[in-house]
Amino acid sequence: MFSKACEYAIRATVFIARQSLEGGRASLAGISHEIDSPMAFTAKILQQMVRAGIITSIRGNRGGFYLSPDGMKEKMIAEIVEVMDGDAVYTDCGLGLKNCSAIQPCPAHERFVSIRNELKEVLETTSIYSMATGLKEGLTFLKR
Repeated sequence: MFSKACEYAIRATVFIARQSLEGGRASLAGISHEIDSPMAFTAKILQQMVRAGIITSIRGNRGGFYLSPDGMKEKMIAEIVEVMDGDAVYTDCGLGLKNCSAIQPCPAHERFVSIRNELKEVLETTSIYSMATGLKEGLTFLKR
């Protein structure tokens, strides 16, 4: 459904938000370890997230990545998906066909339209904060 980069971006952001809720900042090494992602790949993803204004980074000994409490309440998971994957998850054919549309539908087109619409609604109404609090309270996890 999502690209691997998008999956890592969501997991990294939620982990950073959890650290931020506890008053800390997350290091690249800590994020990479916690989400089971290669460090170089994680660094590139985090750069994109910082440029998009989803997370903040501070350099130096006391630096790291963080989100403000207000920022994590306002930012929805859909924003991460948009930065990493664009709108492909909402528009591309569920069977991977290049020319699938309402005019020329694939066999699964109608079913996928409703699934994509539901997914979009979930991503647009799920805040980073809500995912981070579940993680902080031990109700959810990031590692497999």
